Amino acid sequence: MADITVRPMAAADAERVLAIYQAGLDDGNASFEITAPTWAAFDTTRLSAHRFVAVGHDGEVLGWIAVSPTSTRAVYAGVVEHSVYVDPAVQGRGVARLLLDALIASTEAAGIWTIQSGVFPENTASLTLHQRAGFRVIGVRERVGRHHDRWRDVVLLERRSPTVS
Repeated sequence: MADITVRPMAAADAERVLAIYQAGLDDGNASFEITAPTWAAFDTTRLSAHRFVAVGHDGEVLGWIAVSPTSTRAVYAGVVEHSVYVDPAVQGRGVARLLLDALIASTEAAGIWTIQSGVFPENTASLTLHQRAGFRVIGVRERVGRHHDRWRDVVLLERRSPTVS
């Protein structure tokens, strides 16, 4: 992991970010979505202060993490939902954990008290990653949506900041 660094995501990363996103969607266990959005749609729905990429020693983007607000209501200003995606060629090397750690530091510094996510139960690597990073399972939404002609459950996870009150 010494050869991997995390930095803020930039518009110049768009092509690589969306390609990694699509690879995750193609795997079938990342999201109900089947096609990555355009950069314009991605850019307008994620909070710019909490978007990061992991890059290798050659500058190649290896993964990304970003958050979206869960609500426009002021009472939920400290609650975000995140997504993290890693290039399949480098999965299992700690890239997602580096990204998640950067996101946690960023959101806590901004006063965000809850990060949440929904993960398919079949995505055991993601569930393990999140639990090791301090997320807890808060429930399972059973048969919440259809994906590739079958019903899918979603495990709801959240991390409550121990420092933001």
